[in-house]
Amino acid sequence: MLVKVKASDFKFIYELYMNPEVNPYLLYEIMNSENFIPIFNDLLKDDVLYLYKGDSETIGMCKLIQQKHRNNHIMYLGGVAIHPDYFGKGFGKKMMLEIIDFCKNKSVSRIELSVDTNNEKAIQLYESVGFLKEGILKNYTFLKSKNKYIDEQIMSNLI
Repeated sequence: MLVKVKASDFKFIYELYMNPEVNPYLLYEIMNSENFIPIFNDLLKDDVLYLYKGDSETIGMCKLIQQKHRNNHIMYLGGVAIHPDYFGKGFGKKMMLEIIDFCKNKSVSRIELSVDTNNEKAIQLYESVGFLKEGILKNYTFLKSKNKYIDEQIMSNLI
């Protein structure tokens, strides 16, 4: 189930963003919780951050940003992450299918995302639920921790 993030979800969100297995594929560099608070507060204010919950546990998260005006049929999907405790158990696919249903209910007809071209597991997951590759953004993201640029694969799902 997708639910909007609340202020009380800070610990889970912070720990997932900063998890060493997850962090290289997300937007923010590793930082202490005090430095993450303003980022989290902006995400809350923008009302774009969602938790993915199972029956009794919080499993993952994502950002869903609906575009405006002539592009209001497009939802940008970002910050997709499953907690490492739940890796390899099918929750990524379940979350993606729920995101697609959520977007359909919002009258969205296109979901788009970008993913590190080296993140083969994520690309396979996205393709398994109908996303198609559209192009590559060269040197799109700079990983300060590794002092290198990475290319991003643009993908979309026309629902």
